[in-house]
Amino acid sequence: MSTSSKIALLFPGQGSQSVGMGRAFYDASPAARAVFEEADSALGFALSKIIFEGPEETLKLTEHTQPAILTVSIAALRLLEPELKSRNLSIAFAAGHSLGEYSAHVAAGTFSFADAVRTVRSRGQFMQDAVPAGEGAMAAILGLDADRINDICAAVSDELTRAPLEDPADPGEQANVVMEELTDPANPALTPAEAAARVSAIVAPANINSPNQIVISGSKAAVELAAQRCKEAGAKRAVMLPVSGPFHSALMQPAQDSLATTLESIFFNDPAFPVAANADARLLTRAPEVRDALIRQVTAPVRWVECIQLLAKSGATQFIEVGPGKVLSGLNRQIDKSLTTTNVEDPASLEATLAALNTAS
Repeated sequence: MSTSSKIALLFPGQGSQSVGMGRAFYDASPAARAVFEEADSALGFALSKIIFEGPEETLKLTEHTQPAILTVSIAALRLLEPELKSRNLSIAFAAGHSLGEYSAHVAAGTFSFADAVRTVRSRGQFMQDAVPAGEGAMAAILGLDADRINDICAAVSDELTRAPLEDPADPGEQANVVMEELTDPANPALTPAEAAARVSAIVAPANINSPNQIVISGSKAAVELAAQRCKEAGAKRAVMLPVSGPFHSALMQPAQDSLATTLESIFFNDPAFPVAANADARLLTRAPEVRDALIRQVTAPVRWVECIQLLAKSGATQFIEVGPGKVLSGLNRQIDKSLTTTNVEDPASLEATLAALNTAS
């Protein structure tokens, strides 16, 4: 790889999990094994057993999925790092999809792995608890323009919301409505979950994954109607997702508030290299702005397309997806076919990535 080449690491988020992920690394490497053992110790229970043995229903619980994917991603990173160093290659940038942004900051030394794994478990619990089961939903919209999806979501929100919003597509205003329900002197909601449930028609884009794939999130009825309207408007597919909550929507405001308190207790360093923030599609280099971005990320959409375009514009020439699955590698092909992307999820893919790096040098 030429000296002008720049490596960007990409870290996957929820949805990339599978029972048994990372086991080959655990069996092959003391460095990887140490990561799993540190996670178990930090959490006070055998997360590694859930990762390796399941059952799948237990692994799929958000409070387990989030620390599990982080742990497998960092185990993969610990094997990749010395290989890069031995080739005189350094990491120029990192980005992570939703939960993966925490993995990116562990890679950048922004905070410790132990702090991160405890935080994302709490994040998962906060997100699970923010909205009563069955009241939120997410759907993937394939093959429809982002502006059209945004307009449909705004129209559905306006049509169904009990107290119409001036701008239903504005996550900040949606969140304000939830807070108004909590503080309504005539009929105050007793809990954030009750307040969120009252705001019955929030739906908005949550993950802008590629030009062809956008995920919408919000209350179940609103998401179902918006998905139907998107299909009628020409979307190739509109698929309801098997998730436990309306992530990256204003209904997650209670989770965001709880996470803010948790993150205030953690020590942050300045990242060793710039990390792209999901919420703003900006490269962050200072500790205070990282904490703020991770807090806002809970209710903000994941601007993944812009993050990848930003990394490419900033000079990234080699993208390496680090962690379970190949979801982000597939999205890169949809975003820009010219991007060179490999992945590291097991010893075989690590060897393939290193071979590609050697070929490029």
